[in-house]
Amino acid sequence: MKKLLLTFSLIALTSTINAQWISQETGFPDASRGLSQISIIDANTVWALAYDGSGLGANIQEFTRTTDGGTTWTPGIIDVGNTVWEINNISPVSAEIAWVSAINNISGDANNGVGYIYKTADHGMNWTQQCATCFQTAGSSFLNGVYFFNNLVGVAYGDPVGSEFEIWRTTNGGTNWTQVPGASITNPLSGEYGYNSTPIAAGGTLWFPTNKGRLYRTTDQGATWTAAQAPLTDFGAALPANSGSAIFSSATNGYLLKTSGTVATPVYTYYTTTNGGALWSAGTTFTGTRRILNYIPGTTNIVATSQAAPVGTSISTNNGGAWTDLEPTGTTQRGASAFLTASVGWSAGFSDGDPLGSAGIFKLSGPLATPGFGNAAKYKVYPNPATSVVTISTPDVDTANLSVTDLSGKVVMTKSLNGIENTVDISNLSTGAYFFEVSSNNKKEVVKILKN
Repeated sequence: MKKLLLTFSLIALTSTINAQWISQETGFPDASRGLSQISIIDANTVWALAYDGSGLGANIQEFTRTTDGGTTWTPGIIDVGNTVWEINNISPVSAEIAWVSAINNISGDANNGVGYIYKTADHGMNWTQQCATCFQTAGSSFLNGVYFFNNLVGVAYGDPVGSEFEIWRTTNGGTNWTQVPGASITNPLSGEYGYNSTPIAAGGTLWFPTNKGRLYRTTDQGATWTAAQAPLTDFGAALPANSGSAIFSSATNGYLLKTSGTVATPVYTYYTTTNGGALWSAGTTFTGTRRILNYIPGTTNIVATSQAAPVGTSISTNNGGAWTDLEPTGTTQRGASAFLTASVGWSAGFSDGDPLGSAGIFKLSGPLATPGFGNAAKYKVYPNPATSVVTISTPDVDTANLSVTDLSGKVVMTKSLNGIENTVDISNLSTGAYFFEVSSNNKKEVVKILKN
């Protein structure tokens, strides 16, 4: 059986919730449903893929979805025609449309690795197979994942068949698929294969990791692929071989966390890239305490969560150079995360088996609070408190974007700003506290404003 690249803690624990996160009910009728992947479409629409967090190893074909910012989540079954097939990942593009990749991952089965692509166009009620000829070479094919850049263009990628990686591409929403020719893909090394895992995507670029420590990358929506060596030997190796994980906040800016040493004494080293992974910096000792990492898109801010001690949340505002623990040790298990902005994001928990309860996923209740990440003084929002209007001063930039969220994380206003001062009408907002996020280029600051 081929190993998954990403692993998650299996036993669900409970504890006090930190005020920066609001617990939401994922709606699963079974307890200990974890979430291996969270995919944000916008501030209201989010899909999440489930796995068995009980420790029993059951094969789970389930998802949950919200269209109201997490106030309600609706779970569903991913019906791919066979309950033993394993769901690798989910790739949604709207509240209604999503794709999944599924594989026969039964060890010793003649069709082990044979893959299937399924699509839903009715928010997960029904799933239809696409590309019946894709990934069907028994003994060679192994589908690793599917990813859609928009509602028309997508790719599905797997291990080499013969001397070329098997990659298929569609430009009409999956109605027709065409295999990417080997001449458009960097040749695999001897014995090289990929991992079935969540796709790495940012800034219109997609990467997948291999057992030879390389990252395959496409910058043209899957038409061509190149490979570059990362500073490790195998992205999914077991110690004492070195392994690791990579994340990206844009098409160019990325971060790699390598694990080496032994199980008893692991060593963690991080690397950064500014050219999409073609070249990496010299290794530097990782000083964080949590190691499930994800970027705030388009920034150098990395959020770290953990489902193993020390559980909780940490943040780095300088591309992983320094870390601030936002929660004390032993707070609450927090798993895979995803962020739309600095104040809109979710982190995985475990369901409690009560669909009317409050467990399974955590939503930010405002910007992650750490010095330099929140109320900096370069951009100013005043007066505070305010009644009907506020003035936003951005002295160093000519244009900026404003996003206003309430304490639940719901976006209540967006606006383009021009010039060094802008007046914003807030008379229609209800009385209470709001977070004004002002962003321009790579600068982003959040100010908490009280509306009277």
